[in-house]
Amino acid sequence: MARLSRRALLGVGASFTAGLVVGGRLGAPQAFAPGPPRAVDGDAKDLVLRALEGLDPAKVWDTHVHVVGIGTGNSGCWVNPKMRSAVHPVRQFEFDVYLAASGVSDMSRVDEEYIERLLTLSRLANPQGKIVCLPFDIAVREDGSEDWDQTEVYTPNEYVAELGKKHANVVPGASIHPYRKDAVERLDKAVEAGARVVKWLPNSMGMDPASPKCDAFYERLATLDVPLLCHTGEEQAVQSDEWQELGNPLRLRRALEKGVRVVAAHCASLGSVRDLDDPMDRSISAFDALLRMLNDRRWEKNLFADISAMTQVQRAGRPLRDMLIAKHLHPRLLYGSDYPLPAIDPLVSTRLLEGDGYITGADRALLNRIYAQNPLLFDFVLKRRLSVEHMNASYAFEPKVFETAWLYDRPSAEG
Repeated sequence: MARLSRRALLGVGASFTAGLVVGGRLGAPQAFAPGPPRAVDGDAKDLVLRALEGLDPAKVWDTHVHVVGIGTGNSGCWVNPKMRSAVHPVRQFEFDVYLAASGVSDMSRVDEEYIERLLTLSRLANPQGKIVCLPFDIAVREDGSEDWDQTEVYTPNEYVAELGKKHANVVPGASIHPYRKDAVERLDKAVEAGARVVKWLPNSMGMDPASPKCDAFYERLATLDVPLLCHTGEEQAVQSDEWQELGNPLRLRRALEKGVRVVAAHCASLGSVRDLDDPMDRSISAFDALLRMLNDRRWEKNLFADISAMTQVQRAGRPLRDMLIAKHLHPRLLYGSDYPLPAIDPLVSTRLLEGDGYITGADRALLNRIYAQNPLLFDFVLKRRLSVEHMNASYAFEPKVFETAWLYDRPSAEG
């Protein structure tokens, strides 16, 4: 795992590439290529077994797994050409790092290799569990037209639905921009095809969760009782600063008011947002905005948050510590990996986590071994082993944070 000093951490920039520079691994993207997936053994296996203690493995679903591709094998996936062009070296570097970390080696089989490796990692990590696989919709303008120039990646709902039909451990999601003129029809079609959750990334897709344009979509989500997994906080891969505010968790109150079950991805653990309740229009941390909502009794039954990405170097500060301590919120927290990001070595520093008291030195050594064999399993075991001392007590994420299958039950769903 990346070795990151405290001084280096303070230099982490806002961009993804800056994070890689600080991690000390900026160079040929091939340096990020992981080895083949392998079963863990010895002391590392013992640590995995300890991480599984007290859990029903069949209920452990990774709620945040991305499916991406470039269109090989007729997948329908697409990546903005700017991300593959030497004219845009930073974006090209980021794309190449993602490919390498995903274990892709044959450019004629990118999409197939991505899925094959993901499925192997998942089955080795927890053969009884499931992964919730997320597509990614196109950016859409306010008039309902598609904006391909602003779109970074596109993964069709149909492709992910087919994966769900072929593989028992895949739970398909959907991604549908609410500004589409046929958004509700697309939602019905996706749910009929097996989608169990809808994923939004407002900072990248360009939807405003507080806009009345979302109302019809929210109403149908609530009727179907399908949860909305929405990115909250800053999104570092976004090229347009004006869309960052769309990741303000306070903007999701409109969905909550419509009865939608909302999952705030990453616990809004990065960046600042406008305080929509402040007459002076000042900024607050996105995390504080989400805490305000989580502590609002009106949303106790339909606002949740996932812990994906929270161990990354730029997030593993106060948000991670506070969420470990906030036991009253653990029933509303959900485990997610944000794969493939856990496979990008510099984004998580076990040295930093040990230095901040989140893990022991002994655990760190074993976690590094697990990472080399299975980054997806590493993410799970790391989050199970995290703990923090506060007022003479030790706090860790409760087992219920990891048993996430309940989220996808739809007892009140209507046709």
